[in-house]
Amino acid sequence: MAWQVTHKEQSKDKILTSAAMLFTHHGFDKISIDQVMEKAELTRGAFYSHFSSKSDLYAQAINKAAQVAYQRTPDNETVQMAEYAQFYLSPAHRDDNLQQPCPLAFLVSDINQKNEQVKSTYTKTFKRFIKLAEQSITDRQQALQSAALMIGGLAIARALNEEPLSDELLKSCQAGVLTLTENE
Repeated sequence: MAWQVTHKEQSKDKILTSAAMLFTHHGFDKISIDQVMEKAELTRGAFYSHFSSKSDLYAQAINKAAQVAYQRTPDNETVQMAEYAQFYLSPAHRDDNLQQPCPLAFLVSDINQKNEQVKSTYTKTFKRFIKLAEQSITDRQQALQSAALMIGGLAIARALNEEPLSDELLKSCQAGVLTLTENE
C-alpha cells in the first residue's frame, strides 16, 4: 500500500514540532536527533529524508517554534503591544513547559554559536516580531526597544533562580513596554 501524498508533509511537521519543543526547552547541544525522532514517534531514518543536518533541522525548528508560539498570542486583529507584553512577560509564559515558548527569548544564547543558516532564520524571526510590534507602535526605535525589553526580559527572567526577582523583572519590563506605547 502506497503512502498518502500528505504523509511526507505530516512526518516533517511531526519532526519539526518535536524539535521546536525540545530545542526551545533544552537548546541545540543537549538534544540529539534520536531524541527528536523519539518524541516525534518516528525512526531516525525518516530524519534524513527531510533534513540535511541537525543544523538544518534547528533552523527550520526555529520557524516552527515561532509559528506555534505566535498562535498563543492574545486573540486580537491588531496586536496592542502593551497587552501582548502582559502575556509575553508573564510567569506563565516563563514557566510553561507544556506549551511552545518563544524561540527568540528561549534560544537567544544558543544562536550565537550556530551557523549562518540558523542566524539568518533567527534574524527573520526577529524581524517578524518587530513587524508585530509595529502594528501598534509606529516609531521604529520604540518598536525595537519594546522587542528588546520583551525578549531580553523573558530570557533573563527564565535564567534567574530566584522567582521573586524574576517576577519583579517581568513586571518591570511590562511597565517599560507600557511606557513606550503610551506615547503612541
